[in-house]
Amino acid sequence: MFNRKTLQYLRFLPVQLFVGLLVCTWIPYLFFDWNYLTQGFNKANTFNIFISGMLALSTLFTLNLIRRFPGITSTSYIIPVFLFWFTVIFTLAEIIPLPFSLIYYCLSGFFLLSYLFIINIINRHYEVQMLAYIPVGRAIDMPEQVPSANWLKLDTINLEQDVNGIVTDLHSYDLTDDWLEFIANKTLQGIPVYHHRNIRESLTGRVRINHMYENDLGSLLPSDNYMLIKHYFDCLLILILLPFTLIICLLTAIAIKREDGGKVFYVQSRVGYRGKTIKVYKFRSMRENAKEILTVDSDDRITKVGKFIRKTRVDELPQFINVIKGEMSLIGPRAEFIDFAVKLEKQVPFFNYRHIVKPGISGWAQVNQGYATGAEETQLKIEYDFYYIKHISFTLDLLIFFRTIHTTLTGFGSR
Repeated sequence: MFNRKTLQYLRFLPVQLFVGLLVCTWIPYLFFDWNYLTQGFNKANTFNIFISGMLALSTLFTLNLIRRFPGITSTSYIIPVFLFWFTVIFTLAEIIPLPFSLIYYCLSGFFLLSYLFIINIINRHYEVQMLAYIPVGRAIDMPEQVPSANWLKLDTINLEQDVNGIVTDLHSYDLTDDWLEFIANKTLQGIPVYHHRNIRESLTGRVRINHMYENDLGSLLPSDNYMLIKHYFDCLLILILLPFTLIICLLTAIAIKREDGGKVFYVQSRVGYRGKTIKVYKFRSMRENAKEILTVDSDDRITKVGKFIRKTRVDELPQFINVIKGEMSLIGPRAEFIDFAVKLEKQVPFFNYRHIVKPGISGWAQVNQGYATGAEETQLKIEYDFYYIKHISFTLDLLIFFRTIHTTLTGFGSR
């Protein structure tokens, strides 16, 4: 039967895909139709297998890709990712003029979803458990830099415990010949050795830049082709959601008007793409003529309706206009107040780098941290923004999209 070594093979993507295809395309026939064994495949059978196989491949690929990003446990993303691809592929199947069985498709989805949770249990069992670190240079306080990891401090070159990697400051002059020999031997034994910056970035989802020599963002201009495709995809998604969005906007406008009779919309000047000033549209969530200062907890300027629409991010929906105009994107760094941005340029190194992409309604910093109020929180937010700029991709945007849904439902980070 299945032993520990056999189950470990299911961690490899090719094996996961192969087994997933079997689970999603062949097993449903055991409950659905035996005629294909004697009569062969007809056009409907072939199309059923095709769309179910696409569902398995798309879902497994997406989950494996988003697991690369820091702080991600795929458990909370299984159902959202599955429902996303289930809906997309079902819509495409309805458009294509070929017969297919909804019952078979739903059975395939059920078995695939069960298989995904089994894979997740196996992955969690074999995930990284322990990292050792050599306390030299800027790696001297790794537990403080990355508290989410389990750390083993190496004071001597003796390592008797099994670890999943060794972390140190590979640029430090404090690495003696004994330590260098130790690192070389452990590498030959198959234990990976990481530079402290790389492991901190991969485990926290933040990129810290304090000095010019640490800067590798300047050469990482996002692809113009991807940014153009991203804009068209944003517009397409807005059009698809438009019927649902208009209903929410209408109800929100009525609620705001009934509460105090004031203006429904609020227009703010903010810093946009490449430092240009843009007018950002929002539903008004504060009393009219309230001062434009940073929001704090229990802010008495926020109205009753405003508390709800800020918590659910409904106040951001009018920014769809900014996206259609090409001034913003659905995903990107938050557009800052002009006065606040001017102050941050003087306080935060390389702050202007965040303007290298279009600001977004949601973003990596928003879903990881929420709104920032103080200097320390702002510094963390900028580090999240730098990570997004450095790793910008369709997969990261898709991950932020799923996390935004979670944020909307839970009200994480709202003020």
